Amino acid sequence: MTTGTDWQAWHRPYADENSALSRRLRLVREHIGRWLDDRPDERLTVVSACAGQGHDLIGVLAARDDAPRVRATLLEYDPGNVAAARAAAEEAGLAGVTVVRADAGRLVSYVGAVPADLVLMAGVFGNISDDDVRRTIRALPQLCAMNATVIWTRTRRAPDLTPAVRRWFREAGFVAEAFHAPDDVLFSVGVHRFVGPPRPLDEAGDLFTFIV
Repeated sequence: MTTGTDWQAWHRPYADENSALSRRLRLVREHIGRWLDDRPDERLTVVSACAGQGHDLIGVLAARDDAPRVRATLLEYDPGNVAAARAAAEEAGLAGVTVVRADAGRLVSYVGAVPADLVLMAGVFGNISDDDVRRTIRALPQLCAMNATVIWTRTRRAPDLTPAVRRWFREAGFVAEAFHAPDDVLFSVGVHRFVGPPRPLDEAGDLFTFIV
């Protein structure tokens, strides 16, 4: 996966707590924390696609005493972001978090990381084609354990694809648990729970290609 975007620079707005990116991050973290609270005393598996520097999951786990019960795999292609995520996980003492340099758009990258109880698709759907969004959602049952949760984000810049995204989730065997679409920004955050039957991982399959 090769793009012209400086993905380390892309993360700089996180330094501004009032930026849209920081506001989106807080919503994603809130739902990760709620998911952990709703499944106490369980050993849980997480996979994060295009994980960047891991601000969402690492930020939540770093503040929790029950972090050792979580085994997480963060898939990220940019080497600088991989290094930053690994450093953050190490600094937080998160031995259960593994950061892998891999193309999250290829299903083979998920071998050994799925089925997962939580699938993070933050920052993915806004950077791929509409057809790839649909293809990815249809393939999510290959990544999900029974009763898994998927947290996703997507811009609502016109034409707004989020109504179709939510429909595609329903068609793929998911039920909606939350959808945030603040009036003063274009981002949205969705949470869906998988109620269908998990499917075997097709290691030869593709999900998406970044187009930015």
